[in-house]
Amino acid sequence: MLRCGIFVFFAASVLASIGGCAEAPAQLAPSQPPAVPVSKPLQQEVTDYVDFTGRTDAVQAVNVVARVTGYLVQMPFKEGSEVKKDQLLFEIDPRPYQDQLTLGQAQLATYKAQQQLADANFVRATHLIKDKTISEQEFEQYKSSKEQAAAQVQSAQANIAIYTLNLEFTRVTSPIDGRVSRYYLTLGNLVNQDQTLLTTVVSQDPMYAYFDTDEPTLLRVRRAVAEGKIKPAVANKNPVLMGLQDEDGFPHAGTIDFINNQVNPTTGSITVRGVFSNPILSKGVRLLSPGMFVRIRLPIGAQHPALLVIDRAISSDQGLKYVYVVDAQNNVQYRRVTTGPLQENGLRVVQSGLKSEDWVAVGALQQVRPGMNVRPDQTAMPTLGASPNEGAQGSSSE
Repeated sequence: MLRCGIFVFFAASVLASIGGCAEAPAQLAPSQPPAVPVSKPLQQEVTDYVDFTGRTDAVQAVNVVARVTGYLVQMPFKEGSEVKKDQLLFEIDPRPYQDQLTLGQAQLATYKAQQQLADANFVRATHLIKDKTISEQEFEQYKSSKEQAAAQVQSAQANIAIYTLNLEFTRVTSPIDGRVSRYYLTLGNLVNQDQTLLTTVVSQDPMYAYFDTDEPTLLRVRRAVAEGKIKPAVANKNPVLMGLQDEDGFPHAGTIDFINNQVNPTTGSITVRGVFSNPILSKGVRLLSPGMFVRIRLPIGAQHPALLVIDRAISSDQGLKYVYVVDAQNNVQYRRVTTGPLQENGLRVVQSGLKSEDWVAVGALQQVRPGMNVRPDQTAMPTLGASPNEGAQGSSSE
């Protein structure tokens, strides 16, 4: 009897435990749609532009070559310094050319004396021929002597002009204002006329920047001009912007002053040139030098209204650009767009595919998919340089 009671009590305890574990679990709360920040496109005036790469070049570049033969006796300039026009750079031994000039001057004096005698003889012959004292042949001889003496004087004067030039050419001066290169020869070396390169001088201000415009851009500009959307190019009036390698954006403003007359058939591009100022900065330093790599931004046409979104909101699928738009039912839509140039504030122009009232997903893009239901977090369109709680001015939110 005792054993049976213990067994019954144990069985009842086990059944009670099983019954307690079999109670229904509590109901879980339904999951919330993910929060996605969305913004309306920013509406503002923009200018279309195209970016290129280019190289700077000097407006004037001169090879300084010896114009007479001789030995270098003086080089009174500092290598790599800025020089002024007509500043002395080299001096070639002037003594042979000074002696040559002195000899020419002596010859000129001799010929002038001979000319005076010939003129006097001709005057006497003129009186004698009237009295028939001399023959016609003798008179012609006096006349010929007079003309020969005059020609000799002219020849001597021409030689003196040449000797004077040669003596001047022994002083090699800078033909322009600019920066001079190094010494290509040292003192005592023999230089040959019109052959020996002594140094180079390049101008500093202003500075050219050459870049190649592709053929589609060229056609785009010309069609816009034909349709009246863009004013025809006018030298020194059409703006162009430039940025250096260590600079953000394009802080240097210049003008277009040259467009080549033909397209390069090999590259399909045409050369364009801009002019930029290169003033002296602090410590006498100029920022630009010939041959520097630069970034060029070419504005195309006048300002026009456009829609802009932050560049990170635009994705690419096999070269096709698209954004995610959240509709009135908070569902994500795939929207293909055509994009334009990127602005300095990080916003990119959307040329087609968006409306001003669309809500564009600007964050959490890895979590959203087309057709997905989300919880939109409406905010102003973000821009580069704005604080986290600050959006672009002029954007709207509901």
